[in-house]
Amino acid sequence: MKLLPSHPWRIPVIILLVCLGLYATLAVFLYATQSRHVYFPTRAISATPAHLGIPFEEISFTTADSVRLAGWFVPVEHPQGTVLFCHGNGGNISYLLETVRLFRSLEYNLLVFDYRGYGASEGTPDEEGTYRDGEAAYTYLVRARAIAPGSIVFMGRSLGGAVAAWLAQQHAPRALILESTFTSLSDVAAEVYSFLPVRWILRFRYATIDRVAGLRCPVLVIHSREDEIIPFHHGRALWERAREPRAFLEIKGGHNEGFLVSAGVYAAGIRDFLKAHPPSL
Repeated sequence: MKLLPSHPWRIPVIILLVCLGLYATLAVFLYATQSRHVYFPTRAISATPAHLGIPFEEISFTTADSVRLAGWFVPVEHPQGTVLFCHGNGGNISYLLETVRLFRSLEYNLLVFDYRGYGASEGTPDEEGTYRDGEAAYTYLVRARAIAPGSIVFMGRSLGGAVAAWLAQQHAPRALILESTFTSLSDVAAEVYSFLPVRWILRFRYATIDRVAGLRCPVLVIHSREDEIIPFHHGRALWERAREPRAFLEIKGGHNEGFLVSAGVYAAGIRDFLKAHPPSL
């Protein structure tokens, strides 16, 4: 029996096809499961402001698409304004007790709420849903609490900064504060998964930088050079894109504890920024 000659290109082609198949499979897997890589909700409420001896109200309100959300309204006796705070992509509002303590010390009313799928809020999170959630929280302040829009400060931490920036684009807040926030989720994903075409397969954009560019309200960007999740250059890029009046506050510490590590600088920076930009009439 005569054996057919072996082609030297056959094995490399097979290896290439296998690699392409694995690459495509990984891309499809990430596309199908990307919400699990973006949202990390916790249902159990482990603590409330009562653990700090701080009076608060448990509240609930409904979004435009009929999702019931839960939150806390933390009033102060002589408010300097009201902060609507949008938290990051993990946990729930029970992780925000130090933020509650801070704004109470600064004499600001505070509204914190859980996105759909977080804490006691109904539903499942997605990008458009989180925007609707922020809008519902704003509507609650303006209608149920009769708080003047020009006295409301939008603030977001990490992914919450993208939600707060979206809100600032829809309304005219007193100011916008972005803490440890990315330029866009696709920019972060492209840095983490540089070997994949993530900009093509990503369903969630959260393009903070595009929203900041057109804002007319004062903007404060807070970021740490030690942030191991959202690199410092994201914060600088957001600040550079924002119009005047704008400010940049550099803090120390990692992504999840920078505001604690830099507590004094952090609180003073926010206080001075808001003092420089009082409520509009």
